[in-house]
Amino acid sequence: MTRCLNCGADRDADICASCGLSSSAAEFALRRKLLNRTALFVLGALAFVAASGRYPALDLDGLLIFIGALFFPTLGLAIWVERRALRHAEVEAMKRIYYGLVPLPWLFSVLLLANGALDRAPAQTQVARVVGKFSMAGALPSRRLVVTSWREGHRVERLWVDRSDFDSFSRGDFVEVKVQGGLVGIPWVAGVSHH
Repeated sequence: MTRCLNCGADRDADICASCGLSSSAAEFALRRKLLNRTALFVLGALAFVAASGRYPALDLDGLLIFIGALFFPTLGLAIWVERRALRHAEVEAMKRIYYGLVPLPWLFSVLLLANGALDRAPAQTQVARVVGKFSMAGALPSRRLVVTSWREGHRVERLWVDRSDFDSFSRGDFVEVKVQGGLVGIPWVAGVSHH
């Protein structure tokens, strides 16, 4: 006895008793759902990258690495489910895991936005010195100031800044960094200005 690729019900004939689809139609329905959910997942990952610039977390690089570490295995799981479905192999458990991972980038995006937008605590001002700059062009450009760290156990901080701030600072400048604690405890940079 196998499970229907569409609804997951036990099936002992070519036509599923629960959803009424043949094995070929169930495979087509599963592949269509996988494609739609994969598109939703990719858009969520892009939304996270876009949201990360609105209230940039102090440890933004670590968060982006985390999303990347989630992104590629999840896409690999979708491909694996689709390949197993082509062979009419059992996919129900992997399909459920994949469907559970799809909304995570959206949830993290909302969490990151809420962390900054709903944070009402006063900002703390830290003084740091610019030791380097980093700029990456693209659809979602990234500009970072590399400054000396004020936190224990950190040598440097990589601060996300907009283009005008990026152009106005040079190596060796002292800057004031306004840092807020974040609603959910993720510190974020509220602003960078000349000292």
